Amino acid sequence: MTNFINDELEVLRPFGPTIAKVKMPQDLIDKLNEYTESVLSDQNKQDELNYGNKLAGNVKQEFIIEKDIMEKIGWGKFLAEGVKEWVFKTNKRKITKFNIINSWIVRQFQNEYNPSHWHGGHVSGVGYLKVPKTLGETSQNNKTVNNNGKLEMIHGSKAFLCKPTFRVTPKVGDFYFFPHYLMHAVYPFSKSEDERRSVSFNANVDQSLFNE
Repeated sequence: MTNFINDELEVLRPFGPTIAKVKMPQDLIDKLNEYTESVLSDQNKQDELNYGNKLAGNVKQEFIIEKDIMEKIGWGKFLAEGVKEWVFKTNKRKITKFNIINSWIVRQFQNEYNPSHWHGGHVSGVGYLKVPKTLGETSQNNKTVNNNGKLEMIHGSKAFLCKPTFRVTPKVGDFYFFPHYLMHAVYPFSKSEDERRSVSFNANVDQSLFNE
């Protein structure tokens, strides 16, 4: 009998948005954490930079990163280079414009969460600056999956051979770029007094590329 299926079979992924994952340089992680601690030591600065009322999260604190700080520590350069590489590897096109709309720090503690939402601009992303040693156990011992503290990205709906979700376990230094429209949520965690600290951004690129 003829073998119609052989090594030439190739699994393709022509549908759905791409997501890019990179490692943040340690010195950049340190500078963002140092900046966060400097803001936390100044109540007036916390009040001035407070961004929680404009974001979806039910978390302890969210505040804007000042634009001069982004330039000073190289945060804007990291984001621009990451998006440039991500777009080129996705469609072999080079962006000529990259304008950061905003970037912010999210401080999440036990039992807090971020509901399903999307961002503005064209491109967004999230990276991790601090992660609790433990995110807690599941309430039922027979559960094989523990989503405590995880980021869940959502696109489309469940279908045959099509997964609508992608879950990310937060690890310090991991950074993910994704299209602004990609729905995502963050689950709460428990049994830890530690902070889950992340950094996010929104930016615009060339409108012509975005329209494609």
